[in-house]
Amino acid sequence: MNAPFATDGITVGADGIKRYDGLATNLVDALEGTVDRAPDEVVLVEAGGERVTYSELLTRAGRVAGGLRDRGVGHGDRVAVRMANGNDWVLAFWGTLLAGSVVVPVNTRFTDEEAAYVVDDSGAVLTLVDGAPLPDGEPLSADDARHDAGADDLAAIFYTSGTTGFPKGAMTTHANFLSNVETCIRCLGTDRTRHHTTLISVPLFHVTGCNSQLLLMTVLGGTSVIMPAFDVGQFLRLIESERITYLITVPAIYWLALNHPDFAGVDTSSVEVIAYGGAPISPDLVHQIRDAFPSARVGNGFGLTETSSVATFLPHEDAAEHADSVGYPAPVVDVRIAEPDADSGVGELEIRGPNVVAGYWNKPHQTADTFVHGWLRTGDMGRIDDGGRVHVVDRKKDMINRGGENVYSVEVENALVRHPDVAEVAVIAVPDEVMGEKVGAVIVPRGAELDVEAVLASAGELLADFKVPQYVVVRHEALPRNPGGKLLKPALRSETVWGEPLR
Repeated sequence: MNAPFATDGITVGADGIKRYDGLATNLVDALEGTVDRAPDEVVLVEAGGERVTYSELLTRAGRVAGGLRDRGVGHGDRVAVRMANGNDWVLAFWGTLLAGSVVVPVNTRFTDEEAAYVVDDSGAVLTLVDGAPLPDGEPLSADDARHDAGADDLAAIFYTSGTTGFPKGAMTTHANFLSNVETCIRCLGTDRTRHHTTLISVPLFHVTGCNSQLLLMTVLGGTSVIMPAFDVGQFLRLIESERITYLITVPAIYWLALNHPDFAGVDTSSVEVIAYGGAPISPDLVHQIRDAFPSARVGNGFGLTETSSVATFLPHEDAAEHADSVGYPAPVVDVRIAEPDADSGVGELEIRGPNVVAGYWNKPHQTADTFVHGWLRTGDMGRIDDGGRVHVVDRKKDMINRGGENVYSVEVENALVRHPDVAEVAVIAVPDEVMGEKVGAVIVPRGAELDVEAVLASAGELLADFKVPQYVVVRHEALPRNPGGKLLKPALRSETVWGEPLR
């Protein structure tokens, strides 16, 4: 079966990569185009706060750009944005681009130590933080940024956790961003002639919130309603009061919304599109979503920071029957399985397309290992069924996906084992109905007793809160290993009986 997405206006380059024709040269060009079309349309609504039109956005972002220039920030310099969701985050993003500089979104749940690594590794010359006024100066025009911002120039560096415990900066170009926007338009079946409104309930420092919601709406001339912090009651109220047409978030938020006592009284008739991704989803929850939003097309998206968000999409027609699939490759994306198993067809999932980032900032060896001859080695194990749908079946690197937040076991293990009472530890995923997966740790203590809370408190000084295990089993026998000493996590998963979560 062929993917049910529009494939017109696509060309194939000499490198074999498919690309959309007619896209803007860069993000600033795209923004200015929307401002010219719809200057008085509302682009941003901060929940409980101000509303901003497109013309106001361009003017205010221009003032941020002028302020950055006044502080000595130049073309190509990196500007770290360590701010919570809100209109100021968006102004910082666009102001940095208007200054011809590179945005470095920082995960606000990172500890100071983790955030400092991102800032230092990126070489950011300035960090914008909550509570401090944004840079302000004589406005820079769009032309000041556009003249040297080519499609393949660097626009942002999104950091994604690494198996070594050190985040890696995915170098995202203007072309990467704009290709993802066009992919979203086609995969979601968007009517370009109508006004759309999305509710951003996920962090803007992640590619889903920024690339597939904020920038999608900006290119279309739509409205982004931004939640500074997630609250399920407010989430439901905003769907009705702002007449939300596009909901794109992680499965856990849909589960919370559907199980909220106020849900039955919410008018959901405005919702035309519901997309989810970033975490495993049960078929039962898919059916519940479809029943609860009868006017909406429902679909499952899959992607990585390294693919600028969407790489595959499962459309409404397949959402329930094939809920275990992440769908078909996007129109300009090629997917293949490297060294598939002869019986199961499972191998490492590799992806190629104009959405694949330019590599990892300041990490040439990891770039060479991951980006090979135009193909991204995802580290995910998958297969492609007879209908052309992609299935992700395991994680080659033992990643835990907690409600859309990536947690790598080695990083957590390294933090836990630093406690003097811990002899050895293994971190594995614990299935969870709401979050998809949660973090579990099997700890072998050095002595007969172990203060688990003290161990977790120690780890919490090094890790963001979502990485600290919620399930802990204390084991007084050695962890299972092969003759070479390698930890056998499959055996550990089958042996471990998890109790109640600690928090």
